[in-house]
Amino acid sequence: MITFKETGLLDDVLNAIAELGFETPTPIQAKTIPHLLSSDQDVIAAAQTGTGKTAAFGLPIIQLTKLEDKRTQSLVLCPTRELCIQITKDLKNYSKYYKGLGVVPVYGGASVDTQLRALRKAAQVVVATPGRAMDLIKRKKLVLNNVVRVVLDEADEMLSMGFKDDLEAILAETPEERQVLLFSATMPRGIVSITKKYMKDPVQLSVERADVATKNINHLYYMVHASDRYELLKRIADINPNIYGIVFCRTRRETKEIAHKLMHDGYNADALHGELSQAQRDEVMDRFRRHRLQLLVATDVAARGLDVNDLTHVINLNLPDDVEIYVHRSGRTGRAGKSGTSIAIINTRENRKINDIERKFKISFSKQLAPTGKDICTKQLYTLIDKIEKVKVDEHQIDPFLPAILKKLEWLSREELIKHFVSAEFNRFLDYYKNSRDINISDRPAREKQTRQERRKTSFTRLFINVGSLNSLNPARLIGLINEALNSRDAQVGNIEIMKKFAFFEIETGIETKLIKAFKGRNFEGVDLSVEVSQEKPSGASSSSDVWPPKKKRGYPKRDGRSGSRKKPASSGRRKRRK
Repeated sequence: MITFKETGLLDDVLNAIAELGFETPTPIQAKTIPHLLSSDQDVIAAAQTGTGKTAAFGLPIIQLTKLEDKRTQSLVLCPTRELCIQITKDLKNYSKYYKGLGVVPVYGGASVDTQLRALRKAAQVVVATPGRAMDLIKRKKLVLNNVVRVVLDEADEMLSMGFKDDLEAILAETPEERQVLLFSATMPRGIVSITKKYMKDPVQLSVERADVATKNINHLYYMVHASDRYELLKRIADINPNIYGIVFCRTRRETKEIAHKLMHDGYNADALHGELSQAQRDEVMDRFRRHRLQLLVATDVAARGLDVNDLTHVINLNLPDDVEIYVHRSGRTGRAGKSGTSIAIINTRENRKINDIERKFKISFSKQLAPTGKDICTKQLYTLIDKIEKVKVDEHQIDPFLPAILKKLEWLSREELIKHFVSAEFNRFLDYYKNSRDINISDRPAREKQTRQERRKTSFTRLFINVGSLNSLNPARLIGLINEALNSRDAQVGNIEIMKKFAFFEIETGIETKLIKAFKGRNFEGVDLSVEVSQEKPSGASSSSDVWPPKKKRGYPKRDGRSGSRKKPASSGRRKRRK
């Protein structure tokens, strides 16, 4: 492997990157830097996030810039504000010893006046998003007639965001003899058309896929129903108390919904999406970089430019349609010599995508089962104990309060005190997971299919239970209660209807007596459970309509599972008598 000095870089650049901890070039840097320093031939480079492409084009740009000429000589186009800011920051770090070099970022969502003032000074390198670049070109404030090289970074993302016309218009404003450097993770048709129209005999540079799919990443997948994706996401977060990662979603809407649910459920999370103002985006990203957030929920586009080296997890709530994007995402963890975990949450129809990724990128996935409630509670309990054991005690601060504390707790034994203390911190997990169900589907697809086919033939008995939505009962927790009471997951459950203070559910005929007995003495959210066969109004139920809706009006199913029918009301008029 060559060194940075062997690529042809000068001492001023070498000293700057050495201070940043750069030791040896990445594969894409080793191929790109020598070419750019010695040739003005156009370049098409296949490069994913995390391969060091900013340095690959940025270091030669810095060295080739004529400092005495204050006009714009290099233009770097990228899809998002975040990436624009990150590239600018990197270029300024690389050019620490190049006094007089101006690197100016221009992007939407920020003051255009500030950017105009920067352009009037030294602006030999301009880093821009296509929309703001076009705006400044139309104002005749961004002048490109002296540009000698144009970089299209994340070209595939710029096309997917609808910037094709802007890119072509910007390239048309540059001199015909300029050099074009195109960096892209994938090569869709739009990029091919740009290369044919605006590039001359480009050289293609790429790295082996094995270099992209780093060995430091552990690739896992879980298989659940689509409706259980969020439940699994919470379990993954709970089984990894120190998680620090990105959750990738398909759409902006899904990003907002998942982030809102996580925050509502008490998780340290937030969203990054296109509807945020620049100030809001900066605030979210700053909190994430400072580890004030554990989970950042984002789309691929929104996460561009988020450069964090110590992510523990990347979670794909949905696998991307383009399997190459999976590698793009997973490359955000396992950086800087650290290990990371990339997780894919899939359903039964997505096995093919897992196989495609394994075959194409030489990645080996490990199939995992969703953590059980017991697994999560055990992990959280031990984490809590470790935290208590290692917490720093400031005796000077605590000692004045210690006599009162000891007097208050003197009636508790050592064992009782530990139980009280742990319960105060731990009851949330115990309450939530005590009736958790098995959400895995990978080990029993045949049984699931058979269950659905035979359900119509199964005879059901309709039961009443004296807890409802006001007691935090939902279908999942009810099924968990049933499985726990029977100590089995084999019982078939039919329709479930949950009211405010009670609920109805169907259980396969023949085990209702066993289930009713099994529920005796059990407690749910502080309520002693009572279950009985539903025929008419259960004993002890209120007669008011908001507590006990009349059976006829609601048309509840009969015992055999078929919908109840109403009698046709008699006509209010008199009927004619037959003569």
